[in-house]
Amino acid sequence: MTAEPGGNVYTDPVSVAPALAFRDASLVFENGTHALDGIEIAIRPGEFVSLVGPSGCGKSTLLRLAAGFDKPTAGAVEVATTKLGYVFQEATLLPWRSVLRNVELPAELAGVDKTTRRAAAREAIELVGLTGFENHKPAQLSGGMRMRTSIARALTRAPELFLFDEPFGALDEITRQRLNEEVSGLYRRSGFTGVFVTHSVAEAVFMSTRIIVLTGRPGRVAADITVPLDFPRAPELRYTPEFGEIAATVSAALHEAERAETIGHAA
Repeated sequence: MTAEPGGNVYTDPVSVAPALAFRDASLVFENGTHALDGIEIAIRPGEFVSLVGPSGCGKSTLLRLAAGFDKPTAGAVEVATTKLGYVFQEATLLPWRSVLRNVELPAELAGVDKTTRRAAAREAIELVGLTGFENHKPAQLSGGMRMRTSIARALTRAPELFLFDEPFGALDEITRQRLNEEVSGLYRRSGFTGVFVTHSVAEAVFMSTRIIVLTGRPGRVAADITVPLDFPRAPELRYTPEFGEIAATVSAALHEAERAETIGHAA
């Protein structure tokens, strides 16, 4: 049984059609780089799944496959919705536009009328705690505020599947933890399915209902670990024995995957 947002559980998880599924998916780039091999992952609606693994193991590539930016060279990727949100490693804001006009950009490009798109943008800005900064340009914002703007921009699409490509990796630890808590709150309120790429074991444990550990390139699934912690998750959770035990399990799986990779290369 798997925890849902708010601490409930799925009574029959096997019968729930996945929001996102990788079916024996592999990817070899045109230059011959074997990025992913035989990935088999099914993510149910309402789950928040983090992907961890060594650099270059294909975590971001999995997100690109989910978003349709790349196609697998073998196997398949199944996405149950067209309502996708994508947050990149960088905030990717237009420097000449204000916060408000950056956030409303996707709806503007989609041809949504100004009144409707502006209302949606203001609502998203409020959700990420940037009310009062609508007219600020990106250069006037901190790194954390720029990333909040990027998240708000994605929220205007009301995503059912939200993809996060290590969005907090360049931020200081205090800002990173605060944004972990804010995204966790958005997840509980909005009920989207989340896939989150990170190098931080603590971040993965705090944010997730499941953690997928990948091996080094070509990326394969080394472990699939459930995080049996109820929501909401208070900041103090990070210092509890339960949290530490899960983090230790994930870290051990990472070390085992790295050890297997080293032995494979030596052979």
